[in-house]
Amino acid sequence: MFVSLHQQNPPRFPMNSEPGRNFYFILIPIMPKNYTKPPISISEQILTLKKRGLIIDDISFAEKILSEISYFRFAAYLRPMENDKITHQFKDNSLFENAVRLYEFDAELRKIIFNAIQHIEVSVRAKVIHNFSMKYGPFWFMNEVLFREKSKYIDNFKCVIREVERSKEDYILEHYRKYDNPPYPPAWKTLELCSFGTLSKLYCNFSDNKIKKEIAHQFNVPNHIVLESWLRSLALLRNYCAHHARLWNRLFNAGPQMNVKLRGSWILYQNVNPNKLYALLCCMAYCLDNLSLGKGKDFKCQLKKELSSHPSIDINAMGFTKNWEQEPLWDTSLEFKVNSLE
Repeated sequence: MFVSLHQQNPPRFPMNSEPGRNFYFILIPIMPKNYTKPPISISEQILTLKKRGLIIDDISFAEKILSEISYFRFAAYLRPMENDKITHQFKDNSLFENAVRLYEFDAELRKIIFNAIQHIEVSVRAKVIHNFSMKYGPFWFMNEVLFREKSKYIDNFKCVIREVERSKEDYILEHYRKYDNPPYPPAWKTLELCSFGTLSKLYCNFSDNKIKKEIAHQFNVPNHIVLESWLRSLALLRNYCAHHARLWNRLFNAGPQMNVKLRGSWILYQNVNPNKLYALLCCMAYCLDNLSLGKGKDFKCQLKKELSSHPSIDINAMGFTKNWEQEPLWDTSLEFKVNSLE
């Protein structure tokens, strides 16, 4: 059967089914939608919130908050109080100050996480540089054959080189005053410049699984596959912290592997949502437990203190499980000892 499409609006494409019967696909054009909302003043923002049922007792305070934070960023902390997600009408007795407290909690939580995650990042960097360099020499990051996927390697290598070329670090400038071959400094200089994300991608794409497993063992993790998933998740978390993004109820696309057997103190409850913040906090705590100077205990105590000082915060939105503080991982009364996997 021939169908003249130019006579049809919108055009229809026949699909044969039973003899003597035809079904048609109808192509419906999707018209572009223009964004037409204009910017509004802070006074108008406050008026809009009040019309939607938000209680704002101190207008001057609200104006100062919105001038320092911005309505768009602050709106994410208002949404838990909304009764209707379409009209954005608020529940009864919703207070502007409650959103401010939630924002402040999230900011303090971000500081705790960012401070702790830097210790993991520095340690991973040191272990990757040392172990890979000892086996493959100081310029292993320039050797494409050491990596599994060429396209990923090229993208990562470009990121590394871009950081070197724009660096004004004294040790980079001094290196180029003395040497010009190979074209880039050794790994212990060059990779100090790359981001945690780039570093984790170099580790994940490295083809020598044996040496990657050795590094995983240094974090008391059984294999490189688990550590790879943790590093990808923590690198993403670190970026959210660096950009002051909301953390407390965020869904993370790249969740870490959680249902694993570990030699160190870990969680017994296995039904943890890997895409919620609690899962990443568990991975952080476990990694920090395997570093020196009591980093794990410090992190856990700071986190517990922050949560206890904000009892109204819904920790379920962060993925915390019932009785999470009784988990072996979060027991700060015990002195952690590293159990070697070697």
